[in-house]
Amino acid sequence: MEGGGGTLSEVYQSARKLLLRTRDGLERIERLDYSSSSSDLSFSINKDISQIQSLCVEMNRLWRSIPANSQRDLWKRKVEQIAEETESLKDSLDKYNSRNQKRITEAKERAELLGRANGDSSHVLRIFDDEAQAMQSVRSSARELENANAIGEAILSTIHGQRERLKV
Repeated sequence: MEGGGGTLSEVYQSARKLLLRTRDGLERIERLDYSSSSSDLSFSINKDISQIQSLCVEMNRLWRSIPANSQRDLWKRKVEQIAEETESLKDSLDKYNSRNQKRITEAKERAELLGRANGDSSHVLRIFDDEAQAMQSVRSSARELENANAIGEAILSTIHGQRERLKV
């Protein structure tokens, strides 16, 4: 049951701790009400979710190597539960990000309408629009980079697991 990340129990405990931290972070981000620190927290939560998914891949590899059927079934259920909770947290974060993006869009539209009514705030509106686009671009790029990294880690972990099975 030994692997690159330790025993199945150790990896499971690490995943549980990350799940709790992620759930707490998600609750905190909902309470922050779209402040500037919420984007940093959102990025951190997304990173934790990717890490939990990598741990799930590792746990899948480890539980499959358990010889006793009853133990293997128990660990399979535990790993599936972690994976389901992770997916649920990922869905919640995606919904939060969607609401946040909608709020930003509505704020831009409101500012544009007010700018038209006042006529003299077009310069301020342009600065706000450029900054919002730049921040959104950075967040999007960071998210894509994290996703690509997580996919790469999952692929490498799977290849490692296949290599271990072929050795046996």
